[in-house]
Amino acid sequence: MKIKILIPIYNDWQSVDKLIHRIDSLVKEIDHEFSIIIVNDGSTENKPDNFGNSENLYSLKILNIKNNIGHARCIATGLKHIFQNEEFDYVIPMDGDGEDRPEEIKIFLDNLSYNPDTPIVGERVKRSEGVFFKLSYIIHKLITFIFTGKSIKFGNYTFLPKKTVDKLVNDKSTWSSFSGSLSKLENNLATIPSERGERYFGPSKMNFLSLVKHSLSIIAVFKASVIIRSIAFYAIYLILISDNLSVITCIPLALIVIFGILIVKISGRENIEEFNSCLTNISSLDKIK
Repeated sequence: MKIKILIPIYNDWQSVDKLIHRIDSLVKEIDHEFSIIIVNDGSTENKPDNFGNSENLYSLKILNIKNNIGHARCIATGLKHIFQNEEFDYVIPMDGDGEDRPEEIKIFLDNLSYNPDTPIVGERVKRSEGVFFKLSYIIHKLITFIFTGKSIKFGNYTFLPKKTVDKLVNDKSTWSSFSGSLSKLENNLATIPSERGERYFGPSKMNFLSLVKHSLSIIAVFKASVIIRSIAFYAIYLILISDNLSVITCIPLALIVIFGILIVKISGRENIEEFNSCLTNISSLDKIK
C-alpha cells in the first residue's frame, strides 16, 4: 500500500525536520510504502543542511511554491500534485509543527481495516493551547454548527482514500478550506480520537485573527445554507423585537447582515480556475530522497 504524507510549511524547517525523523522511525515498523511530500509556501528562510535524512521512507520531495499562498491552498496544491503525478492509495495531510502527532498514524491504519474506502479524520479531543484560544475554538465550532448544521471537529490531520482525493481536487471549495470541503463532499466520515501535541519549536502561527479567518473560510463553503439560516434568524428576530424597535435591538440585525456579506465575499476565494492551474505556481521540485 502506497501512502503519501502531505505537509505544508512556511519557514518552520526545524520542526518539519524533527517530524520527518519521527515519521521515519515510526514507519520502520509498518509494512507499507510511505513517502513525504512537503509544500514549501514561499519560505523566506533556507532549509538547513542535511534536511530530511531518512532510512525508511520510500521518497521525500519538496514542492517549492513561487509565492506565499496560504496554508489551505498549499494543501490543495499538494493534493492536486499527488493526484496528477504520484502513484498512491492514501494521502495523510498533516501539520508540520508537531501538533499533529505522528504516533496517531498507527491508529489511522488500525481503523483502515474497518473503513478501507472511507476517509478517516482525527477528531480533536484534547488541545495544548492556552485557555483563551481553547475558548475561541469552542466559539468557532458553535458558530460553524449554527450557520451550517455541520459539527466539524477536525483539521488537516486525516487519512484520505484515492476516491476522496479525486473529489477534493475537482471541487473549488478545497482551494479555500480543506476541512470545509471534506465535510461538504463526504457525508460518511470515520473518526479517531486525536490529541493535539506540543509544538516542537517556537510559538504557534495561529492567532485569534487567523482562527477567525479559518472559521469564516469553513462557513463560506456552505454559503447557501448560511444565507438561508441568516434570513431565517433575521426574520424570527425581527418578529420578536417588532414591538420594541430601537438602535440597540437592531444591532443583532446589522451584525447578521455584515456576517452574510463577509461570507459571500470570502466564498469568492473558491476559484476553480486558480485551483486547476495551481501546479503552474510551483517553481521547482526538490527530490531529497
